[in-house]
This record gives sequence, structure tokens and C-alpha cells, in this order.
Amino acid sequence: MALSDTTEIHQFTCLDDNFGVLIHDTDTGTTIAVDVPDADAYEKALEQTGWSLTHILITHHHWDHVQGLGTLKRKTGATVIGPERSRLKIAEFDRTVEDGDDVRCGPYEIKAISTPGHTLDQISWYIASIKVAHTGDTLFSLGCGRVFEGDRDMMWSSLAKLMRQLPDDTTIYCGHEYTQANARFALTIDPDNADLKARADEVAALREKGAATLPTTMAKEKATNPFLRAGEASVAAALGMEGKSAAEVFSEIRMRKDNA
Repeated sequence: MALSDTTEIHQFTCLDDNFGVLIHDTDTGTTIAVDVPDADAYEKALEQTGWSLTHILITHHHWDHVQGLGTLKRKTGATVIGPERSRLKIAEFDRTVEDGDDVRCGPYEIKAISTPGHTLDQISWYIASIKVAHTGDTLFSLGCGRVFEGDRDMMWSSLAKLMRQLPDDTTIYCGHEYTQANARFALTIDPDNADLKARADEVAALREKGAATLPTTMAKEKATNPFLRAGEASVAAALGMEGKSAAEVFSEIRMRKDNA
């Protein structure tokens, strides 16, 4: 039986707009958490599912991704893995990774993809066997993270790297429920994109019901996310930036979003 057939994924809300994610293999009992915005929310999710936590993957050091880590590790004994660049900031790490490292969590082989820009330590996690990635605060549904510690060229390089390394059929989880606001902004950048218009309507309907807009897929993001479409001539033209590089167009889009 394929690993994808024995995998269950539970996504739930934490704090105001964060997501918690649990990845569980029914054969081995392996259960992986990605980030811990709030320990109580994870404990409730584990109780609800009946799963026992074995591993925790950290994407970056920001408080709204790790503030519950110490408590959850003490209560579960889970192995904590995260970016080497934040080793001195996060005391709970059992193992750290650099770009391109593979880690084994039960039956899952997971690749660490360094995607700095939002922070310098940001890691996106990719599990090829189940076609799932968690992009932390680098790639959002219809958006990308603010650039706090890196620069806009670095963030563009990270997004371009994800487009190269993640196949179109990759299911993508990320840190926050920002999609509706991102959709409104995206339409100001790429107003003639029919796929984007349809997706904005879909997102509005989901939020009207109180439903999550995540996960997304790499194919959807390539078709509708203006930050990933910075290399498209139509986007450059809409911004009056014909002939400019993708990095320059991306920088303009990110600046406009920062000031929106």
C-alpha cells in the first residue's frame, strides 16, 4: 500500500489566523506537527484525533510559530527538527537542517528547502511520497510573506526555487489564513486573469461559510498568485513594467502589498 493511502492530514486553526497541521501515518502511528503556534490547540487536536505526537518540524523562529513548542515537547516527548540558522534561538531542537537535507520521520522522508526572505532561517518542508509541502510564511495562498530579515531579491529567489522544486500537483499548506485579503490585492495586480477571478469568488464563498481556503496546490498558485507570476509578460504590462526582470516586477508587487 502506498504511503499516500495510509496518510491522514488534520488542519486546524490556532491563535487568530494561524494554522496548525498534523500529518499522521495509520500504519506506524507516526504523527508530525508543523510549527506550534499554540500548545493548547495542538493538544486538543491530538485528543480529538487520538494520535500520539512523534515529531515536530519548525519552519522559522517567529513567536507565532514556536511559542507553544516547549510545552508541547515536554508533554509529548516529540523529536523537534528545525533550521540550523535558528539553533541558538530555539532551545528545543533535537536536530537541525540545512538546505537540501533529508530527514526521516517514521516512514516519511522529508526534504528541507531553505526559502529565506521573510526570515533568514525559513525552511519549507517537502514530502515527495505524499506530494505535500508546508511553506511556512514564505508562500501563502495567493500571496507571500512580508520581507522582514532578508530582502525582496532573496524572497523572489525563494519563491522561484519553490516553483522549480515543487511539482504542480503538490498540495501546499502554510502558516496563515490570509487568502481573502490576498485575493483582493491580487486582482489589483492581475485584473484580467480569469483563473484569478474565479478563484477569488471561490475564496469568498468559502470564507462566507467560515471554511478554510487552504490547502492550495502549486498549480493553482502558479496560475493565480501574482507574486509567482512576476515573470509573466501580462503582469509586467499591467504594472507598466514591460521589459523589466521578474525580480524587479516582484519587488514592485511586494512594495505595493506592503503599502496596501
